[in-house]
Amino acid sequence: MIEVHAFATPNSVKVSIALEELGLAYDLKAVNVRKGEQKEAAFVALNPNGKVPVLVDDGLIVTESAAILVYLAEKTGRLLPSDAAARIRVFQQLFFHASALSPAFGNAGFFKRSSPEPQPIAEARFTSEAERILRLLDTKLADQAFMAVDAFTIADIAHFGWLWRRQFPGLTLDERPNLSRWYEEVAARPAVQRAIARVEALVEAPASAA
Repeated sequence: MIEVHAFATPNSVKVSIALEELGLAYDLKAVNVRKGEQKEAAFVALNPNGKVPVLVDDGLIVTESAAILVYLAEKTGRLLPSDAAARIRVFQQLFFHASALSPAFGNAGFFKRSSPEPQPIAEARFTSEAERILRLLDTKLADQAFMAVDAFTIADIAHFGWLWRRQFPGLTLDERPNLSRWYEEVAARPAVQRAIARVEALVEAPASAA
């Protein structure tokens, strides 16, 4: 069975959503990042970068949430188009998420909530960048139903992760009707609801022995 070492984080929920959408059985193992368990030797042996999530499939260890999404899509032949032009649109959004949305959201949240001392310039820089990205996505969704192509793909799953945790950087979807519509439609998917319930349960789960 597939193992996923994860917590209730934006990157972790992406993997659980993909697995639920694909109908793949998996064992979800808690790595409590609030307690620093991602830095313990047993976990670092799986991912030297000390970050969740990690997927283990028949001995193959896959790290980085976007890479895990691609792996699962290619493993099943789903959630990723086979047409070259459509496929590159999905990858474009994956790379945009990894290089733009995720760092902006993560850093905005850090400087608002976790910085040892106030850093107003850094907070303003990353918050304004996150807001700019939300505007871009809202504009994109004005004339298309999904993030990359005309069907739900791993690009939608990737973006959903941080929008699900948008309270951390103090962002909202107010006055972004297209993005709000997309978010509500994705959040209403049964597989997404199951995935969220499973990762949220990890908060109270005992530490993984792996």
